[in-house]
Amino acid sequence: MAIDTGLPSAPVQAAPPDRLPRRLGLWSAIAVAVGSTIGSGIFGVPGGIAREVGTLGAMMLAWLIGAVVALFGALTVAELSAMYPRSGGIYVYLREAYGPVPAFLFGWTELLVIRPSALGGIAMIFARYLGQFLAMSDGQVRLVAAGAIALLAAANIRSVTWGAAVENATTAAKVLALAGLSLVVFAFAGGVHGAFSEPIGLAPRSWGGFGVALIAILWAYDGWADLTFMAGEVRDPGRTLPRALLGGTVVVMAVYLLANLAYVRVLPMGAMQASTAVAADTASRIFGDAGKSVVAALVMVSCFGTLNASTMTGPRILFAMADDGLFFRPVAAVHPRWRTPWTAIALAALLGIAYVSIQTFEQLADAFILGIWPFYALAVGAVFILRRRRPAELRPYRTWGYPFVPLVFLAASVALIANALAQQPWSSVYAIFRPGTPMFGFAIILVGIPVYYVWRALGGARPTRAG
Repeated sequence: MAIDTGLPSAPVQAAPPDRLPRRLGLWSAIAVAVGSTIGSGIFGVPGGIAREVGTLGAMMLAWLIGAVVALFGALTVAELSAMYPRSGGIYVYLREAYGPVPAFLFGWTELLVIRPSALGGIAMIFARYLGQFLAMSDGQVRLVAAGAIALLAAANIRSVTWGAAVENATTAAKVLALAGLSLVVFAFAGGVHGAFSEPIGLAPRSWGGFGVALIAILWAYDGWADLTFMAGEVRDPGRTLPRALLGGTVVVMAVYLLANLAYVRVLPMGAMQASTAVAADTASRIFGDAGKSVVAALVMVSCFGTLNASTMTGPRILFAMADDGLFFRPVAAVHPRWRTPWTAIALAALLGIAYVSIQTFEQLADAFILGIWPFYALAVGAVFILRRRRPAELRPYRTWGYPFVPLVFLAASVALIANALAQQPWSSVYAIFRPGTPMFGFAIILVGIPVYYVWRALGGARPTRAG
């Protein structure tokens, strides 16, 4: 009896032709998947998680649950990526499963909240850590952040190969450096006693706080689906995309869990709860001020790579949206010489620079995660809909563990969103208008509904490729 491993063993039917050339191979695809995910979160988020959950056991449990949720999401979305290897990724899956309205809302939220927040937030962290080596005012920090966005946008407009080269180099550097730093901490910790010497305690301080901690963890894991946005430029997508999504997620899981074990090997829970830069505090306990400088340099490299990955992937959503007639058609322009979606990249970069100018990093980060997660849930739910509606359609990869794996992801998504709303202070009716609150992200999504119908009434949308 043959065993279905979920991975194709032979070349699969070619995808419909896309207007962007397929130039990314397996290793570049993995680099984009890993580079999109490992940014700044793993260097600072663990402190906030320790404060929310209170115990070592609950903290490690939260990180493990976050890893499983991200892996289950990647296992599921991999099926869709192999079915529809087109530019836009999740936008395409929403369009095929639900029609143009949810797809438009995802692109709308990507335009106004998700991509500018991602670009602005990552660039701000890069600039802040550069400030560890060069004294800069707040205005200069914002100027450096804007300059980094502009530089990487120009590189990616010039060539997707240039962007891939930057991503390959920075991803290899940060994975090796972060894993190496963790192993060195273990090797030189000696008599330093961290949280391992304290009671483990699996029960968190409160389950509401545990849910808040999961939001922070999933922010650190976010990026596992970004590779799908440029699926139209991946070679042999039926084989490459599932392997890159699953392999990249597993690499991130291993690096994150290893880093957290290194942190708790050195830092007691009290020190972790008081820390806003856990990686730097861990390194400084072993190596002094030199350790802090090494971590600062590592964060800069990591953020630069993630900023490049976000610049590569996100604009492809705007490109696909415009190509369908759901956005201004010039945004779907392909450069005649360089064969890149140059208008979409430039637009995303300009919005990211604008967000750097008017918002703080905390507002940018909070707006991002709760703006995108409802669409992740819808994309995973699309697997059920498309299997029922289009059973005969070619599936080079089928979700391993179906239907258990996508159901677990959906349950976790519902719990995450419900907890975010429960923790939201409702004392002010103006909370819905404040960036950085859960309701602000949801409000942007809802506002997109009348915008879609106005756009259609004005003749902006032509029939989409939805079945």
